[in-house]
Amino acid sequence: MKGRKELIIEKWKQSARTLKSETHALYLAYKHPQTPWYAKVFACFVIAYAFSPIDLVPDFIPILGYLDDLILVPLGIALALKMIPTSVMVDCRMQAGIETGEERQSHWFSAVIIIMIWFTIAAFFILWLIDYSK
Repeated sequence: MKGRKELIIEKWKQSARTLKSETHALYLAYKHPQTPWYAKVFACFVIAYAFSPIDLVPDFIPILGYLDDLILVPLGIALALKMIPTSVMVDCRMQAGIETGEERQSHWFSAVIIIMIWFTIAAFFILWLIDYSK
């Protein structure tokens, strides 16, 4: 019989698997032609934030560092799901389930693009600060 601690850990693991699956389904919905443009834009931001190595609150800050991941990502996914038609999400969840069972290709290219976007934003911010301080 599992103890209380093991049940809590198992529940967190299941929540993480569900979140990963929903994020992948949201990515597929982003590419779906029946998804409205505003939902695509919002989904793009949510996906970028979920997979970005840079957070609003860095993970090394105790409690708050992980709290933004535990609140902002699921909240963003929930809002994006409300914008996307149900039939599209049903199709995308099925496709995500199929792709999860298969070996998916590496997402290194996407990660590099996201990191380059963050570095570009940081560079523009630094240049703005340097120019502003003159």
